[in-house]
Amino acid sequence: MREALGDKPIHDETADDAARWGRMLTLKLFTTMSLMAAASTSLSSMRWEKRVLLVSTPGSGDPALEEQRRILAKWKRSAAERDLAVVEIVGDTVSGTNDPAPTIRKRYGLSAAGFMVVLIGKDGGVKLSRTSPIPAAILEKTIDAMPMRRSGER
Repeated sequence: MREALGDKPIHDETADDAARWGRMLTLKLFTTMSLMAAASTSLSSMRWEKRVLLVSTPGSGDPALEEQRRILAKWKRSAAERDLAVVEIVGDTVSGTNDPAPTIRKRYGLSAAGFMVVLIGKDGGVKLSRTSPIPAAILEKTIDAMPMRRSGER
């Protein structure tokens, strides 16, 4: 906009606010779409792209689940460097994939009655399976020994 008697621009706070809100809405929309895309991912679509850590437990109050979460929270950056996706199956609730709990349990031999952690390689094969939380050092050692990791994929 220009003033009627001169050639100086008029500062329009309303336009600035609208632009700011537009950028914020765009960012929120992008973030929401990214989360929706991540949640709509199936385990089969992760093959050759991600290593997957399945964490299965009958309920959210399981101390082993909390311990595995603490381990992974401290190891988050290293997990990302190793293309690790975490899928939690807590009761019948699944996070990290859109595959249903019974399908995942059946395919990977996960008990619905106890805690279990399974590391799946990018090839889709089971690389490690435990009935107790897996320490970060063991995850790191196991993943770093995988052929794709050793061949320079980083």
